[in-house]
Amino acid sequence: QLQFVETGGGLGQSGGSLRLSCTASGLTLRERDICWFRQAPGKEREGVSCISKSGDSTNYADSVKGRFTVSRDNDKNTVYLQMNSLKSEDSADYHCVTVTAWTVVGGSMKAYDMNYWGKGTLVTVSS
Repeated sequence: QLQFVETGGGLGQSGGSLRLSCTASGLTLRERDICWFRQAPGKEREGVSCISKSGDSTNYADSVKGRFTVSRDNDKNTVYLQMNSLKSEDSADYHCVTVTAWTVVGGSMKAYDMNYWGKGTLVTVSS
């Protein structure tokens, strides 16, 4: 049974840090490019960051570039999102998702063939 689980969300302080993790069972993440998406109440879903199967290629939306870092440990079947210098506008439900390709257009992350989604982990940043 496929299970995709994000953890690490919670209450963060403005200017502080959180690290999100995405693990999978029933799915070998090393065979997949992975992206992080987020969605805040009343706002459109936003692509945050993507990482290639091997981890040697990454990209970020302009809104998080220089603050967030995506990484992966394929031996642990886990993808991470290190979030530093948190801002109130980072508050959202964060999901990891498998994709076949991605690109950045006008500073926004676009991904393709988003097949498997986790249930998400909620990040709330207090000012």
